[in-house]
Amino acid sequence: MEKILRKIKKLIPTKVFTLAQPVYHYTLALLGALIYRFPSRKIKVVAVTGTKGKTSTVEFVNAILEEAGFVTALAGTLRFKIRNESKPNMFKMTMPGRFFIQHFLRQAVNAHCDYAIIEISSEAAKQYRHKFIDLDALIFTNIAPEHIESHGSYEKYLKAKLSIAEALEKSPKRNKIIAANTDDPESKFFLAINVEKKAPYSLKDGEPLVCHDNGVDFVCETVKVQSKLPGKFNVYNMLAATAYARALGISMDSIKAGLEKVTEIKGRAEKIPNDLGIDVLVDYAHTADSLQALYSSFPNKRKICVLGSCGGGRDKWKRKEMALIAEKYCDEIILTDEDPYDDDPLEIVEDMAKFTNRDKTKIIMDRRAAIAESIRLAKLPQDNKKVIILITGKGTDPYIMRKNAAKEPWSDAVVAKEELDKLN
Repeated sequence: MEKILRKIKKLIPTKVFTLAQPVYHYTLALLGALIYRFPSRKIKVVAVTGTKGKTSTVEFVNAILEEAGFVTALAGTLRFKIRNESKPNMFKMTMPGRFFIQHFLRQAVNAHCDYAIIEISSEAAKQYRHKFIDLDALIFTNIAPEHIESHGSYEKYLKAKLSIAEALEKSPKRNKIIAANTDDPESKFFLAINVEKKAPYSLKDGEPLVCHDNGVDFVCETVKVQSKLPGKFNVYNMLAATAYARALGISMDSIKAGLEKVTEIKGRAEKIPNDLGIDVLVDYAHTADSLQALYSSFPNKRKICVLGSCGGGRDKWKRKEMALIAEKYCDEIILTDEDPYDDDPLEIVEDMAKFTNRDKTKIIMDRRAAIAESIRLAKLPQDNKKVIILITGKGTDPYIMRKNAAKEPWSDAVVAKEELDKLN
């Protein structure tokens, strides 16, 4: 059905379709819900939204709910899971089309899952993909300028996020929960909605916290959590999941056990194993804030950074911002190709190179060659600092996007492992 509608869409003049977009997306959302018989009415649905941290927060919520004895389904940027069956998300979008997500929820209901945890992006909300999904809870992680060219302004971007909170408010479910990060000034809008339970959280809720080479330790309600995942940014995501779980009535013991079971999240500060003694991390960081959060998590290491500016044809302002952050934190910078779409990939990285020190910056457009060069540099004798390679921008993205929507199959993690093995 959705394929037929897409064919009809191509026959409609662009200007006419632009005006009719809301009706088109709303119709798809309604048809999906009708065909799959409004499955969200039969299962508890937890939504997670925000600029950063959605994928990790979804994984933490899932782990806590499973530890508490619930059967879960999960749909996010990283994967789709129903009970114990999991498969990677190959759509290169956080929340696929309306028919897909309604079908997923119907499968979760048929599999007798208690909860479905779903990531909802601003783009999904703009296209009404969340319509006709009755929510039980929403977790808001944070918001920062992103997708501005797509939405038209920061205000419209925020409005798209808030439409998800409004969907929760209008949901006919009982005992609804909103959890929001009060360190973000926009949280006040999310916490202002009319629901039964409000669960504000802040980094202070995890203090004292200690970041170290093997992860991070923090204390919540006198319970010490020892995570193998690095950085304050992961503490924020764990606190988001904790705030929701506590509002649900789950004990801190179950929360601690659930959080500590998550020892790796693919494409999110993912360590690439090797026998060379080199720390290599692959991370999705594709915003200035997320890049800074990652880089600042390793203050005492020599950082070799492989990056581009994610997404040609959009948010061009990010090129300068991300370059300046790399210049501030990285000892060596390798600028490379990263989802140029219809833009000139060399032009993108040259725009970034204007804001980095040329003496420590290399432009290597072949992404595999760039990763290989980072490993070669890591093996060169330097000072006594331990070296870390940070490969950012793609995470688990399965393709590099090129002109005319062409897709080049890709995996930063696989390529990094292959290049490491060559030297082993």
